[in-house]
Amino acid sequence: MPLRLGLLSTARVNDAIIAAAAELADVEIAAVASRDGNRAAAYAKEHSIPTAHGSYDDLLVDSGVDAVYVSLPNGMHHEWTMRALDARKHVLCEKPYTRWAQQAEEAFELARHSGLVLTEAFMYRHHPQAAKVKELVDQGAVGQVQLVRSSFSFVLQDTSDIRAEPELDGGALMDLGCYCISGSRYLVGEPLHVTGEQILGRTGVDVSFHGTMRMTGDVVAQFDCSFARPRYQRLDVVGDEAFLLVDTPWRARGEGELLLRHGEHLSRIEVPEADGYVVELENFVEAVAGAEEPRVSASDSIGQARVIDALYRSATEGRTVDL
Repeated sequence: MPLRLGLLSTARVNDAIIAAAAELADVEIAAVASRDGNRAAAYAKEHSIPTAHGSYDDLLVDSGVDAVYVSLPNGMHHEWTMRALDARKHVLCEKPYTRWAQQAEEAFELARHSGLVLTEAFMYRHHPQAAKVKELVDQGAVGQVQLVRSSFSFVLQDTSDIRAEPELDGGALMDLGCYCISGSRYLVGEPLHVTGEQILGRTGVDVSFHGTMRMTGDVVAQFDCSFARPRYQRLDVVGDEAFLLVDTPWRARGEGELLLRHGEHLSRIEVPEADGYVVELENFVEAVAGAEEPRVSASDSIGQARVIDALYRSATEGRTVDL
């Protein structure tokens, strides 16, 4: 019997999960919920979803739903994840789970105690490109890593967008910088201390954020993210022997190419084609079945929240924050 997944909201990001589910025989989209019953019904009809609910609570008590995809705004992730876990539903929660480590600890402890799967939906981690970059770094392709640099930006013009709303935990760091933080931690481990600088926009959220993270082994990770600069993403891993250049590090779909530069010699390393959302959903289904561990673990998500919180505190208080 396929895993029956319910969509907790009608957010645009659902499209990727719906498309991924259509590629898999062992998962089906069983229901969708909105606070507007008419909207839920129209969405269900458009996407051929069997059941529509006019409230999130109604979806959580639906016996025809085994697991929930939480695609609500950032500031609502924790509340509705906790409610879903209380309702005995497994949870795939869109990134970032939270900016507060205490919330992440509470949620993952409840999931563990209840025998349920909770995982944070960082789709880039499921594309084979991420594993290839990690493999090259771990194998010493650049020598001893000294610096990780990453960027992610696009222009957000609509100030009514949920990503521009402070009460919903919007901001460039939460929406874009979370990738840079996650990627750096994935490659070189947890920060010892961090410093951050933010530029606030008209709504009060950070429209640009610059961060520096000091890792163990004299490694520094620097990143920038912005809602005020043209669409761009990049990750460079700099070692004492070579540079590894990742032109599209937060890749969701397609094939990739990595560039490894030793002096004047440039090697091109191909990455197989894949849909990160499909692989992410496969991992979630297998985790629920007990066949494998979630690729994004509890400790990973708790550490991620801890770093985000420290960076915001650094930017607000004008000091370096230890972790």
